[in-house]
Amino acid sequence: MRTFTRLTVCTVAALALLTACTGKTGTTDGSASPAPTGEATDNGAPKVPAALNVDGILTDPCSALSAAQQDDIGMVKPGKANQGPTGPACRWHSASSSLNSVEVSPFTANKNGLSDIYAQKAGKPYFEPVTVAGYPAVSTDVSDLRSSGDCPLWVGVSDQLVVVVTAQLGEGKNRATPCVVAQRVAEAMIQHLKEAA
Repeated sequence: MRTFTRLTVCTVAALALLTACTGKTGTTDGSASPAPTGEATDNGAPKVPAALNVDGILTDPCSALSAAQQDDIGMVKPGKANQGPTGPACRWHSASSSLNSVEVSPFTANKNGLSDIYAQKAGKPYFEPVTVAGYPAVSTDVSDLRSSGDCPLWVGVSDQLVVVVTAQLGEGKNRATPCVVAQRVAEAMIQHLKEAA
């Protein structure tokens, strides 16, 4: 499994991504929602519309998705919890290929949410803001490995915290669009966090 360095603040553990994301959650046409508009931080990051209760995933990141969502997305249950350099994380492998996985990790080393990510925008090979289920997010990394199936998505769940949803696809039809996979998983996570509140 490959390991990639994440934004300069720290390193996020390697993630392998899903090929089978044909479930009901997320975008079905492969298009990203436009970047959010409205109130922004000093660094230009959009404000989060309403903070999500993430207490559960801070202690158990594998609770970020319901069992039904894991089945719908095509994940092997249960996810594998681990402790990364930026906080707790959970990785799920695809039921169709062990080369594909997704990881969800609350970025606890970051104390200013998306504002800290936007502060590092300069010099990044790509920086693509999107809206996921009404919440601001951005696809970015220190290297552009999207064509190799790797896409980290930084999702603002409060103005103080982002959750990194990273897709890494080693094979399959979705390998060319890993950011779409990350967005689908992030949408499912947001839906679950809202329902669990």
